[in-house]
Amino acid sequence: MVFNCMRLEEISKAISEVINSAMNSVVTISTVRMAIDILFGLAPIKGVGSGFIVDERGFIVTNNHVVQGASRVTVILPNGESIDGEVIAGDPYRDLALIKISMSGLKPIKMGDSDKIRVGEIVFALGSPLGLPGPTVTMGVVSAVGRTIAAENIVLEDLIQTDAAINPGNSGGPLINASGEAIGVTTAIIPFAQGIGFAIPINTVKRFLEMISRFGRPVIAFIGVYVAPLTSETAKAIRFPISNGLVVVGIVRGGPAYRAGIQRGDIIVRANGKDLYRVSDLRTIVEESIDRGYVELEIYRNGRIYRVEVPIVIEEVE
Repeated sequence: MVFNCMRLEEISKAISEVINSAMNSVVTISTVRMAIDILFGLAPIKGVGSGFIVDERGFIVTNNHVVQGASRVTVILPNGESIDGEVIAGDPYRDLALIKISMSGLKPIKMGDSDKIRVGEIVFALGSPLGLPGPTVTMGVVSAVGRTIAAENIVLEDLIQTDAAINPGNSGGPLINASGEAIGVTTAIIPFAQGIGFAIPINTVKRFLEMISRFGRPVIAFIGVYVAPLTSETAKAIRFPISNGLVVVGIVRGGPAYRAGIQRGDIIVRANGKDLYRVSDLRTIVEESIDRGYVELEIYRNGRIYRVEVPIVIEEVE
């Protein structure tokens, strides 16, 4: 029993060290938006969110909805110092934004690989919930992966679901694993549910940053489908002979996939000859095929496999 208690104490100390190290890369983001008040005209509306440092030269990632429409952005560093920030890129489709502050020598967070996340893995949400001085931490597990949720004017795919306590103000902060690596960006809560929160996978953040580095701005490689992972229950119900694939749950009318004849309920089995298991698999292959100009999909429908080439549209994020 003494050994077990000592072991538990060692584990607790190791977790504390990991979290405190990661906290040095987490910031609070305060915003001011100008809104029209029917009595007083323009009035400032204050908001708060979280973010994390991704480059020692002062680059910070947060959610786009945290800073969208803000006339002023203030970044509060872990030591309490405040500094004005500039939003240099915003992507409402990924709900990600990149902020720059005039400061160097900062500590960037370690970024992990969200494709390796396992359900049941212990995770920690860091941020500034309810505008409280941060960062603070809550603990939970990965409840599910590959979730798709629809909110007003946005559909977010391939999300990480967690039961770590998440509150307003956590948005934009990192979800880290037991190694102190960021594996996601906290982005949404369901206010009428208990213990359900969502995070954008860190690999999506990496692609967001890569697009900015390559094109100077966020761009969307677009074929016009919304997909969700095929479940074993669905596969059995339709007597689908393959265990992998992505179910088409939505089509953008008039988009490339629509014109190519893809329909809701189709199962995309492969893209460019590669098996598909996660929503991120398709997104990655599409983005890797930008220079090629199209992606070749294998579609399962009514017991048959169809092959179709779908053009890729590049759209600048506005």
